[in-house]
Amino acid sequence: MAWRLVLTRANTKTQTLNPFLSLFFFTSPFSTSFLVTKTPKKLKKRKRNKESPRTKHVQSNPNLIPHFERIVERDSYFRFATKSKTFLSSQPEHVLRLDDAGKLHRELGFPRGRKVSRSILRHPLLFQTYRHTDSKMWFGFTDLMEDLLLEEQAIFNSMESQRVTTVRKLLMMSVNKRIALSKIHHCRQIFGIPEDFRDRVLKYPDFFRVVVEGDGRRALELVNWDPSLAVSALEMEFMVDEDKAKRAFKFPVKHGKDLDLDFDDSRKLNLLNTLPLVSPYSGDGSKFDVWTLEAEKYRVGVLHEFLSLTLEKRASIHHIVEFKEEFSLTRHTYQMLLKQPRTFYLAGTEMNWVVFLKDAYDDNGVLINKDPQVVFNEKLCRLAEMQEMEPGFCL
Repeated sequence: MAWRLVLTRANTKTQTLNPFLSLFFFTSPFSTSFLVTKTPKKLKKRKRNKESPRTKHVQSNPNLIPHFERIVERDSYFRFATKSKTFLSSQPEHVLRLDDAGKLHRELGFPRGRKVSRSILRHPLLFQTYRHTDSKMWFGFTDLMEDLLLEEQAIFNSMESQRVTTVRKLLMMSVNKRIALSKIHHCRQIFGIPEDFRDRVLKYPDFFRVVVEGDGRRALELVNWDPSLAVSALEMEFMVDEDKAKRAFKFPVKHGKDLDLDFDDSRKLNLLNTLPLVSPYSGDGSKFDVWTLEAEKYRVGVLHEFLSLTLEKRASIHHIVEFKEEFSLTRHTYQMLLKQPRTFYLAGTEMNWVVFLKDAYDDNGVLINKDPQVVFNEKLCRLAEMQEMEPGFCL
């Protein structure tokens, strides 16, 4: 009760000194500690966590094209089979100790922290494990897979001239008409370029030469410019179907509502701004002012031609970033591609997207013109799905 006495005396003294001050003091003989002064957690509105670019899809539901998204999911499913085939092919005798394989999750494409043996068991027709005479477990190809590698090597040999043309066109589009060999090697699979391409280019001294750049990197340089190759896929399409080529890209003109333009007038006005397009072989892209319309037309044209040169008319962000300096691309490439939905479709997530040339696929998501390497890759994927050889399957 001592606290009540202290408060009463303090209150009496305050009223004696100044009666008006008593209005600013409130004394109560009861404790107020039991009163709820904060909203309980169960009654608080839960804040929705902002979706991470790692998981947020590029396209919203109204704009989603399922068959393109399924292709990206398929690539993820077969990542181990694809990357392990590439890595083991470069090893002596195509084998690797299982203990060593467990440490190479990035090179072999299996999830970090998981056992590599689980991924191997998913593809019994392609990979196998066995105990060597040293009593260690080893990981390698099956006999079927070894035969498939010989078949793929035959495809590389038969398509060599086409791959040489592809590399020449890439060099013709680049800023200094040269590209680091390491960059071509990193992106070789999307163009169907073989692993030993560094040796193969030496057979074509009239087209290429290997130079050493200032930083010590070896680069492939174009020797002769061929005007017959300086024609883009879009220019060839323009000669076949002019109206379709004109609709490929759209660079709209901003105008006020006071103009009161109808659909046809607006389309004609935008067409004046869109044409003429800038050829990806028109010269050094760095000569354009970065934020001009001509520069954006050039970069869009370069990416369209780049995708046209790939086997499956698509490429991931990692492949495009690899050629950022050579093609004078900016960090706004993602937004630039989104602005051209007639021609490009971006699938996957905002952090790991893949861009497709829409016209290269039919309504079911099937590539219209398939390279022999694409046919081989599809057969490999079908075999990777099987647990045992299906009767009647044609190799």
